[in-house]
Amino acid sequence: MDEAERRLGHRLPADLRALYLMADGDGVGHDHRHLFGQAWLSLESMVAESTGWGAAERPWYGWDLEWDAIVHDASPADTVRRCGGHPGWLRFASGEDGNFLAVDMAPARAGHPGQVIATGRDYQDGPAYLTDSLTSLLGQRLELLDQGAYEKYDDHIALFPPDPGPPPREFVGGPIPEEVPPTLQAIHVNDVTGLVDLSPLTAAPQLRRLHLNRCATADLSPVRDLPVEDLRVTLADGDLAPLQAHPHLTSLSLTSTAPTDIAVLRTLPRLRSLDLSGADVPGLPALADLPGLRYLSLDARQWNSFLNDAEPPPTLAAARLAGPDVSLDDALAWAARLGIDTDDTVRVTGTLRRRA
Repeated sequence: MDEAERRLGHRLPADLRALYLMADGDGVGHDHRHLFGQAWLSLESMVAESTGWGAAERPWYGWDLEWDAIVHDASPADTVRRCGGHPGWLRFASGEDGNFLAVDMAPARAGHPGQVIATGRDYQDGPAYLTDSLTSLLGQRLELLDQGAYEKYDDHIALFPPDPGPPPREFVGGPIPEEVPPTLQAIHVNDVTGLVDLSPLTAAPQLRRLHLNRCATADLSPVRDLPVEDLRVTLADGDLAPLQAHPHLTSLSLTSTAPTDIAVLRTLPRLRSLDLSGADVPGLPALADLPGLRYLSLDARQWNSFLNDAEPPPTLAAARLAGPDVSLDDALAWAARLGIDTDDTVRVTGTLRRRA
């Protein structure tokens, strides 16, 4: 146990330590009894899962998919750190499907060391808070046994906990709902006719992602006091002034129906990712003054205008040449202007035939 804790860099919470002193997981060979609804790992396996590749960070799927990624807050708020993984999350049970239960030894300010969280493959948007301790988790399972809320087959018992469902934190649909739940953290507004009024979203003080898809707004004022980190918007005859000095905005995808001044982007302290390929934006040299920009997407005309007058920000890690008709030659010429060596580019041609 002492060696395991040394390797983990954390002392186990007292209840989990006591449990391991009684038994080394619930496995008999490769067959687990699923004490926690998941396979309770042996101490050796727990150390391996908690310190192995990917345990301390969320998987990275590349700039094309991840440039606007966010992490949701758990419920209750501020109990679990808003990150995809952490070395203080000690995975003690496995769903054997890429999901885990973990004791959280590095909680957020409203959390408690030793609280139990769910993390892993199905929690890419953020971990879930389950209980304040392993003792509480075991107590819940004992209550289900007392209530007869289980089914026994062979040597296994499957418990049936009530499912109140998590509080709504994401909405995908048409118009913004008349009653916006205060727990909402992401909203995707799709295909709305006419201009979208964003003012109802002020009822969601935890909103972190706002996407307007195939619809537009003329007023970004409601976003000013919301902790929005990822914004995708079509702006109709409006301006970006309400975003002045926004302290949270990290990624912005802008489409506009009229020329839009982007000087306000200089005032965004956390802006890291930007897609202006669908916008009419004069003054592109202002992009060179964005000190933290990591990702930039422009169309060919915009890139030419920008590179004729300025150098790319030195912090830029990834760039995209947007547009439906970009050829390989176009892409190579553009990459060369960015200072990328294209001499070793491989061209492959051929015919794809379906197998009979």
